[in-house]
Amino acid sequence: YLHSAAFLIFQRRVYRTTTHVPQELGQIMDSETFEKSRLYQLDKSTFSFWSGLYSEVEGTMILLCGGIPFLWNLSGQISGRAGFGPEYEIVQSLVFLLLATLFSAVTGLPWSLYNTFVIEEKHGFNQQTLGFFFKDAIKKFIVTQCILLPVTSLLLYIIKIGGDYFFIYAWLFTLVVSLVLVTIYADYIAPLFDKFIPLPEGELKQQIETMAKNIDFPLTKVYVVEGSKRSSHSNAYFYGFFKNKRIVLFDTLLEDYSALNKETAEGEDGENEETKSKTKNKKQGCKNEEVLAVLGHELGHWKLGHTVKNIIISQMNSFLCFFLFAVLIGQKELFAAFGFYDTQPTLIGLMIIFQFIFSPYNEVLSFCLTVLSRRFEFQADAFAKELGKAKDLYSALIKLNKDNLGFPVSDWIFSMWHYSHPPLLERLQALKDAKQE
Repeated sequence: YLHSAAFLIFQRRVYRTTTHVPQELGQIMDSETFEKSRLYQLDKSTFSFWSGLYSEVEGTMILLCGGIPFLWNLSGQISGRAGFGPEYEIVQSLVFLLLATLFSAVTGLPWSLYNTFVIEEKHGFNQQTLGFFFKDAIKKFIVTQCILLPVTSLLLYIIKIGGDYFFIYAWLFTLVVSLVLVTIYADYIAPLFDKFIPLPEGELKQQIETMAKNIDFPLTKVYVVEGSKRSSHSNAYFYGFFKNKRIVLFDTLLEDYSALNKETAEGEDGENEETKSKTKNKKQGCKNEEVLAVLGHELGHWKLGHTVKNIIISQMNSFLCFFLFAVLIGQKELFAAFGFYDTQPTLIGLMIIFQFIFSPYNEVLSFCLTVLSRRFEFQADAFAKELGKAKDLYSALIKLNKDNLGFPVSDWIFSMWHYSHPPLLERLQALKDAKQE
């Protein structure tokens, strides 16, 4: 946390001192938008600092006060009352996991409420009511438990019966689970939270299908998701394996489909002042040509194999972690350091090793993946450029940066460590020559 806080201080200095649009940005950003984005990012950085500090203090206090063994013993008492003794370690592990995630959800709730209804609301992004927020939070918790508990129980069982090579079976199991979840997420999980509708027949759909066909992308369906019910931030992505791929567009990305634009139009015809003030500064989305350019970038990730490369890297890392877990799990000193002197529960071992022992390694890996991600983003931009979309992607990036109140000036250390996407000016400069051509 200390290094992240230090980097954040550097970036906050940029937010505080850069109060006028730099000369190189004069053609792409007006002073009003620049000031809005500066204040938004300043508020977000303040929130990030205090929420991160709270998280560190909470975690430290849990460790110092023996919170983990206390919760484990409490889980044993609860499962014991239900007729499951100490020999039912997996049952006790599931109770522990349920209580731990419930505790995390409750302690994180005030921060989530503040972020949504103070920061996002203040800067015009929040579209949720309080009732929708709590309904959504409860639904997310239930869906998470329905996935987490069965998967964890099977993983613990595999580790128990896997013998000397359990780490191979555990890794294969997590690989299958991750592939299944990626496959079913957009069809069965995401629709529980947002409404997905097929993109209506028309010019945009035809253009998307033509572009996909030209680069041999096996497109089967194009959906629009009503993200505007939750937030006015925009996004687009594709999913699916082999010959069954789908594209999902957020309605906030599409100028012709955004509910926010419709609300603004209605407000002009006599809506009340409160609603008009909430919608008048909302994003307007991108034109069809710009949407196609954004999709050209996203499809570039597929064509250039970025998705497959990320999966391979993730699974190599997963295998390494399970192998090291197999090496370390027999060290009773690790359990004793966290207050477990008489027992060595497998779930606690997973938590200690993956969350604490691997923490320095995870930081280094995260940095390397961030560097790789920026490289992939430049390559995807170049792919869109080769499709003849440089001019439209150039204008789309400016629009999306403005709509999302992204601040285009960054401290180079903060940017290097935290930004998975290159800074806006660097991406625009890479596109500029082709745009001029």
